[in-house]
Amino acid sequence: MKNILVLHGPNLNLLGLREPQIYGSTTLDDVNNHLLNLAKQRKVDLRIVQSNHEGVLIDSIHAAREWAHGLLINPGGLTHTSVALRDAISGVALPCVEVHLSNIHKREEFRHHSFISGIVVGVICGFGWHSYTLGLMGLLDAISDK
Repeated sequence: MKNILVLHGPNLNLLGLREPQIYGSTTLDDVNNHLLNLAKQRKVDLRIVQSNHEGVLIDSIHAAREWAHGLLINPGGLTHTSVALRDAISGVALPCVEVHLSNIHKREEFRHHSFISGIVVGVICGFGWHSYTLGLMGLLDAISDK
């Protein structure tokens, strides 16, 4: 069985409440349930972490090197600011897919750059909660192709 760490970054705990015109009405629990349903179909074990604290995300990534086969991450606002998060992902050398609910390239200029994108297997953005399930499918295929 494959083990995947799913990371939700800052403010994703407010999904369904925060800027629904951008992020939709789907809650984080809804997203997690969609992921868990897909994981069950694909016979994959998920560990899901949401944190508004960069260090918690980094510690989770470091710990994952001991048990995980891959990472699925929505870094939230840390996408555009965190070299430390990028270094943690790079440092554990696990396949990783970056996902975003909105199309970051159609938004404010500062959101167009990701510190994470250059080190991951792939990036999926703009498909709402489907970005997560598409990302998980892509990650599992990338792991299987290794």
